[in-house]
Amino acid sequence: MEIGIDSFAAAHFTGTANDPAKNIQAMANLLERVQFADQAGLDVFGIGEHHRKEFLDSAPITILSAAAAMTKRIKLSSAVTVLSAADPVRVFQNFASLDIISKGRAEIIAGRGSFIEAYPLFGFSLHNYDELFAEKLDLLLQIRENEVVTWKGKFRPALDNVAIYPRPVQSPLPIWLGVGGTPQSFARAGSLGLPLMVAVIGGETRRFRPLIDLYRQAGKEAGFAPEQLKVGLHSLGYVAETTQQAKDEFYPGYAEVFTRIGKERGWPPVTRQQFEAQAGHFGALLVGGPEEIAERILRHSEALGGISRLTFQMDNAALPQSKLLKSIELIGEKIIPLVNG
Repeated sequence: MEIGIDSFAAAHFTGTANDPAKNIQAMANLLERVQFADQAGLDVFGIGEHHRKEFLDSAPITILSAAAAMTKRIKLSSAVTVLSAADPVRVFQNFASLDIISKGRAEIIAGRGSFIEAYPLFGFSLHNYDELFAEKLDLLLQIRENEVVTWKGKFRPALDNVAIYPRPVQSPLPIWLGVGGTPQSFARAGSLGLPLMVAVIGGETRRFRPLIDLYRQAGKEAGFAPEQLKVGLHSLGYVAETTQQAKDEFYPGYAEVFTRIGKERGWPPVTRQQFEAQAGHFGALLVGGPEEIAERILRHSEALGGISRLTFQMDNAALPQSKLLKSIELIGEKIIPLVNG
């Protein structure tokens, strides 16, 4: 199982104003974490895409390119690319360039995003939410497979025998489909034979088994071999020396962030009791000591019929850099051997 980290590049702001000096430090810290994850033996580091003041990841390809120059072996991925609001030609060119810079370590996780700011920002309507994604994914996959493309759609000007460069080192360039909880998205990934990255933010991880079964069945019906239908999990998580330490360190920032985001969506404030339930035996939060978290990863994998990748999203909790680096160290030194030993 591949194990890695996802980051949304948390920004620093007071009231409505961002703090440039602190954001410079935050970006430097993020790149240090990517480099440290590479040295610690982690398999993948993903950068999200958001267009909000809380995050510095509105141009993830720029961050990933900087990381490529500082690392040697770790895979560099989006987490996710909001494909619905992007031009698939530019997405492919950007990641093909990253693949060249990184000597074959680039990946795309394409999705529709969990926030909606990208749609009005780039002139798209939420009324076309799924139609936009389906069309743009079709074009992205055609570009991946063909150097010269002829294509026509509804939301983008047609391409008539157009060559698209550069071409990546990897052939084909890895493209995963990032999904939440929509059955149609799972079935679409299976029918296209694309590896699946499931964002598990709350509830019990095992509740996704029927959707993953749907994905695998759709892939089987489309003629894809089981080994092509890889499943990954993106989970909020944090590892410390002990479970109690991990919970005590992670909870304050987690509660603040998700209470603020929840207020926008009509959710009640986060409580410690709710957090403890989410970080419990079957909960989605992977917060604890190395042995417990390794055991839970294996249990989640068994419950879902086997997973190929798991990524921790831990920098949403406003933890200091030293704590995040220590967590990455524990993942590399203890969790990966326990899971894959």
